[in-house]
Amino acid sequence: MNRLLNHPLLWPLATLALLLAVNATFNPGFWQLQWRDGHLYGSLIDILNRAAPLIVVSLGMTLVIATRGIDISVGAVVAISAAVAALMIGGQLVVKDGVQTYVSRFPMGLAIAAALGVALLAGLWNGLLVAKVGMQPIIATLILMVAGRGVAQLITDGQIITVYYAPYFFIGNGFLLGLPFSLFVAAAVFLFLYVAVKHTALGLFIQAIGINPAAARLAGVRERLITVCVYAFCGFTAGVAGLLVSSNVKSADGNNAGQLMELDAILAVTLGGTLLTGGRFSLAGSVVGALIIQTLTSTIYSIGVPPEINLVVKAAVVFVVMLMQSAEFRRAVKGWVFRAPTGGAAA
Repeated sequence: MNRLLNHPLLWPLATLALLLAVNATFNPGFWQLQWRDGHLYGSLIDILNRAAPLIVVSLGMTLVIATRGIDISVGAVVAISAAVAALMIGGQLVVKDGVQTYVSRFPMGLAIAAALGVALLAGLWNGLLVAKVGMQPIIATLILMVAGRGVAQLITDGQIITVYYAPYFFIGNGFLLGLPFSLFVAAAVFLFLYVAVKHTALGLFIQAIGINPAAARLAGVRERLITVCVYAFCGFTAGVAGLLVSSNVKSADGNNAGQLMELDAILAVTLGGTLLTGGRFSLAGSVVGALIIQTLTSTIYSIGVPPEINLVVKAAVVFVVMLMQSAEFRRAVKGWVFRAPTGGAAA
């Protein structure tokens, strides 16, 4: 029983279940799933689809935080990736065999590769600043957070680029085997990382770096190389999220795409049990944390909370969940509840 109560995923899963129950209370049809046009419809499907970009970013952020780092530039990288893909694809109206149709400016595969390549280079830049130059992670990624948003606006010329090429919409809006294709993208990233950290020495190396980078280096772990690769991969996952977001809304907005996603990703990772001090991390916990964030957002809107205070409600819920995850806080509450009364006269 104690082992179950101390499991790192207990409170995140309990929180997710509670949020789902609250959502179902205010939305009687919340649990209903319908099969239409060859795929599933329903509130749960919407939550999963909308959570997919955050899940992907959170998985990349998990490895960064596990190495005692932080990346607050992922939102800007999302915007850059979306801008590159939208600019290269666009959609030009042409007439083929007497039928009007939209075609991509560049082959879609090339556009996707370019968007992911730019995102990977952005993450590599962060990694080099942290591991090679020796900058503090929050400062190194703050540079790209500010400059990256400007780069995205330069790419889009300060305008919203609309995508008209229908095949591109499949990435964020398509369905495969009845489920949103974005879920398969998120699942592929999760499985890749799970195999990498559980079935190779990479997970042990990342944990060692997070606990004590100097000791890991003395033990022969290539700490700087792994750190660079971790930041590069985090940039790559932000690029994947940029593709999901831009294809879902069929446009790219250099100013607003990925706005505050870095904060949601950090919250999701910490809600899932990963320590900000490095060392201990949980990929599954980050997925649950991302689902909590998205479910909480849906719950806030479903119960009619005014938009101007929804961030306050979100912060309050996250605060309570983090307290419940704290072993020290639970011990303090337990001691206060079961403390024997000290007052009264002696017999």
